Amino acid sequence: MKIAVIGTGYVGLVTGTCFAETGNHVTCVDIDEKKVQKLQSGVVTIYEPGLEVLFERNIRQKRLDFTTNLKEGIKDAEVIFLALPTPPGEDGSADLQYILKVANDLGPILENYAVVVDKSTVPVGTAEKVHAAIAANAKVEFDVVSNPEFLREGVAVDDFMKPDRVVIGTRSDKAKKIMENLYAPLVRQGNPVIFMDEKSAELTKYAANSFLATKITFMNEIANLCELLGADVDMVRKGIGTDTRIGKRFLFAGIGYGGSCFPKDVQALAKSSKDVGYNFKILNSVMDVNTTQKTRLMDHIKGYFKNDLKGKTIALWGLAFKPYTDDIREAPALYNIDALLEAGAKVRAYDPEAMENVQDVVGDKITYCEDEYEALEGADALMIMTEWPVFRTPEFKLIKEKLKNPLILDGRNLYEVDQMKELGFTYFSIGR
Repeated sequence: MKIAVIGTGYVGLVTGTCFAETGNHVTCVDIDEKKVQKLQSGVVTIYEPGLEVLFERNIRQKRLDFTTNLKEGIKDAEVIFLALPTPPGEDGSADLQYILKVANDLGPILENYAVVVDKSTVPVGTAEKVHAAIAANAKVEFDVVSNPEFLREGVAVDDFMKPDRVVIGTRSDKAKKIMENLYAPLVRQGNPVIFMDEKSAELTKYAANSFLATKITFMNEIANLCELLGADVDMVRKGIGTDTRIGKRFLFAGIGYGGSCFPKDVQALAKSSKDVGYNFKILNSVMDVNTTQKTRLMDHIKGYFKNDLKGKTIALWGLAFKPYTDDIREAPALYNIDALLEAGAKVRAYDPEAMENVQDVVGDKITYCEDEYEALEGADALMIMTEWPVFRTPEFKLIKEKLKNPLILDGRNLYEVDQMKELGFTYFSIGR
């Protein structure tokens, strides 16, 4: 099948590469000339484990190519994916300007029937807006389908190639058959392709991410309560996670969620609800709690240093919002960097993948280190922001030697409380 993917960000590049891997010819389109040149020369522009192998193979076998020319990119395409950014506006609503701009551009250049697919996370009613924008100038028939992505950064290739489910919103039999054929190689083990109307598909994505964000936030509230009551959130997690009605996933306490999806999608669903006169009280609470949770460790470090961090040097391990990605969008580390700098502290940071992205945002306000132990040089305390595997079994003796104070503030509960006590550390974690 001939496929076009408009947008080569995280979702677009994974989508295009993986569909090429199943034998389709995919052309990815982007207006960023420098990015397209890199992609054409075989450089993967995002960090995602497992993607580079597929990317290189499909370029080599001429199933994957890139262009800045929209008309050239969609020529003869049976399916056109819109994988464009929908950043949150100041009021929390999803900004549809990029999607609608491309929809307007598509109308006069469509030469054959195509299924236009909203792959981006978009508010309910977007498929209708996209259809209207294309139809204003279209000379041929087309359908607009909602097909939300459920990719987790760090395991996106596996998620795409072996999806738990595929959600497709369409009322067109013709579009349904094309989408069924497209996804058939990915669901051979029987995982469901769920067809529904476009609005239900659009809401499904927001509902899924908002539920998971709520689950995380609930456990963070339980963790905060555990600290006051003297309970252990890890024990509570095990106690409720074995209940099949609840499940084990997304129950780990920490310093809040970040990334490109949960914050944006929770905001957008709350705003969409407000727009139709519904006060989504749970989501408003989730957002409030998550904002506070991100800097939860600041209370502990300020308490330890008697509310005086001026001149103190703090080592940060981890900058990405989660491991196995270089994504720093809404990362708790950024909030803690701001809080530490505002309090007069200096910051030495290390992350295996995200330092370049942080430097683009923070600049030279902090020191970037070659490895985790260099970050400890001259530091008064260590704060752990991201649960990278390399941080899980460190050389504790070396940490103690390098730190001015044997103080670790762990936002991801990587270590056992009793072990840290035996090793002579003052150790703060979440809910324990």
